[in-house]
Amino acid sequence: MARTPAPPPTPKRRFRGFEATSGLLRDQIRRVGEARGFAVARLLTHWDEIAGPQMAAITRPVKVGYGREGMGATLTLLTTGANAPMIEMQKEQLREKVNAVYGYAAISRILLTQTAATGFAEGQAQFSHAPKAKPAPTPAVQQEAASLAAPVKDDALRTALESLAQNFLTRRKSKEG
Repeated sequence: MARTPAPPPTPKRRFRGFEATSGLLRDQIRRVGEARGFAVARLLTHWDEIAGPQMAAITRPVKVGYGREGMGATLTLLTTGANAPMIEMQKEQLREKVNAVYGYAAISRILLTQTAATGFAEGQAQFSHAPKAKPAPTPAVQQEAASLAAPVKDDALRTALESLAQNFLTRRKSKEG
């Protein structure tokens, strides 16, 4: 008697409406992270919060390696050659921050890998520059924004509209000039 093939598995249905993208990708991120030695994927996904904004702008975690020498792992960070000496001086504080994420002294060493500003070809680790400070609006722009928002009675709303108008007018004038 011939066997009939099993029906294809039906995909799981989600009845909760829209879901956050992080929830849909959580398992894939965890698998990729574990393949690179990251037992806690939070180290990858929340690097800005762990390392701090200044350190995260110039470093990227590459892998966590577990050596033969025993306790503790080695965290390898990617950075540019110009930033390596500064990071070298702050390695101990960074190690403490990373170990706070793990909950115990999981990382015993931090190694630095230096690269060009565009990073390796695999992930193209982009190192972002510090955000540029916006120039202060000119008095003429401030006066025009205040006159546009003047009819609004609510103080908080009027202040928000003035700020919006200043941003719009400043952007428009910079594109024209």
